[in-house]
Amino acid sequence: MISKLFHFLFKHFDSFLMACLFFALLLSLFVLYSASGQDITRIYAQGFNVLAALGAMWLAANISPLNLERAARPLYILGMLLLIAVALFGTISHGARRWLNLGFMQIQPSELMRIAVPMMLAWYFASREGKSSASNFVIGSLLLAFPVALIMKQPDLGTSLLIASSGFYVLFLAGLSWRFLLVASASLLALMPVFWSLLHDYQRKRIEILFDPTQDPLGAGYHTIQAIIAIGSGGSAGKGWLNGTQTQLDFLPERTTDFIFAVFSEEFGFLGNMLLLTLFSLIIARGLVIASQAQNTFSRLLAGSITLNFFSYAFVNMGMVSGILPVVGVPLPLISYGGTSLVTLYLGFGILMSIHTHKKLVAT
Repeated sequence: MISKLFHFLFKHFDSFLMACLFFALLLSLFVLYSASGQDITRIYAQGFNVLAALGAMWLAANISPLNLERAARPLYILGMLLLIAVALFGTISHGARRWLNLGFMQIQPSELMRIAVPMMLAWYFASREGKSSASNFVIGSLLLAFPVALIMKQPDLGTSLLIASSGFYVLFLAGLSWRFLLVASASLLALMPVFWSLLHDYQRKRIEILFDPTQDPLGAGYHTIQAIIAIGSGGSAGKGWLNGTQTQLDFLPERTTDFIFAVFSEEFGFLGNMLLLTLFSLIIARGLVIASQAQNTFSRLLAGSITLNFFSYAFVNMGMVSGILPVVGVPLPLISYGGTSLVTLYLGFGILMSIHTHKKLVAT
């Protein structure tokens, strides 16, 4: 009886991916305990977030890729309607209109689009398999551009860029030609002055600070300066768990969320960073293996996009904290404190597991 229940609960889980996620969870809880000033209530709260994320992952893992493909269009349309509703009726908080008040709860539709956009594009190109033409990529680009534009208008530059990258990966894996990429890159460079004029003042400031954070050391450059000090002071082996001075003396801002990588670097040093990068590399490698073994175009494109977008999340956060990218408010995947972002990540991993395990079931 117990074995049957165990099989029912875990038959669609990938053991290697689960082992990596479990190890990442342990790292996250250790670092969060230190970053929060040894606040055990923060750990309990993250525990609830993890349970919700695991529930979302289990649900996604048990939905077959065929049903995911069927859900792609309704999910995308729902997400677009919610984004339009946010633009018209959204709640303004800290100068941004990102949340939609439903009365009994508030939701952030941009999080839904992190999954809905790659699903929609994967469905679109799968439905046109064998009919490759430039018009398909133009239409695909428009399907990506509409939600990205609405999210940028909120404004939420970090989320919009990550959703844009998830859509780009689908376009690239679907066979986007290098000629199209070169033309698009040249066009983007030519339009840079236009994009610059559309940015908000604080977004422009963040880009300027990237080149010289000391121009505003107590304002816009403070986060970057303190993070670089924390990373550098960690040295090769770190100062030890709970012994990071930048963290424990409250010099480092947003240390449980966007800048938790600086906490990790200060306490565990270069060797700890190599361990974390190895863990992330194993997750990415496993995702790419699942994508390469997928049975159909939809599954291959979706699995590839989810995996490569995980790489983007990690790269953007680490680059932001290290001072080589502008501060855009992107958490470190699997490590930072948070509920919505963690649920979205685990939902993506659940989809990867669904693609892998249902492939086995069909093959037998």
